[in-house]
Amino acid sequence: MTAATSSPLRRLALAGSALALATSLTGCGYNDFQRLDEQTKSAWSEVLNQYQRRADLVPNIVATVKGEAAFEQDTLTKVVEARAKATSIQATPELINNPEAFNKFQQAQGELSGALSRLLVVSENYPSLKANQGFQDLRVQLEGTENRITVARNRYIKSVQDYNVLARSFPSNLTAMVFHYEVKPNFTVQNEAQISTPPTVDFNKK
Repeated sequence: MTAATSSPLRRLALAGSALALATSLTGCGYNDFQRLDEQTKSAWSEVLNQYQRRADLVPNIVATVKGEAAFEQDTLTKVVEARAKATSIQATPELINNPEAFNKFQQAQGELSGALSRLLVVSENYPSLKANQGFQDLRVQLEGTENRITVARNRYIKSVQDYNVLARSFPSNLTAMVFHYEVKPNFTVQNEAQISTPPTVDFNKK
């Protein structure tokens, strides 16, 4: 066989090998890993956006409540401290691949949820706050944000579940081993009810 004829045959063989490899990767879930990984990142970004939206509301809520001279200082302090703790954690995209950091972030957000819920409950005892339109507007915004957090978290939970099922299932688990696709941490039952349940806001209470 001459060099002239071997070159096209070699290119054909390489093309065939590449096609076989691509087919093999597709059949073992490689493309699914790419899709679900991007889906998870997108869902996580939305969770962070909503948490940031809530954090941005807190200073205005605190400033409004401070106008109530007799308001429980301990409740207000806990909100401020919880916000500071939650925002001090750098929520990078890599955080969703680190179970320890993810759990720390989750706990901090849970503490802020609890502190805000307590503040809203206590505020019902102050007629001037209930009559303050600015405070009521902030409560509506907070309630809407908590609802959006719940929706975003549920989408993230679902996307991680889909990814993790693929990472654990055969034969795609072999692809996960080869390309180091680790199982991602998800929101756990710890503090889940507290975090995912929006604060109760009763506008009909007299």
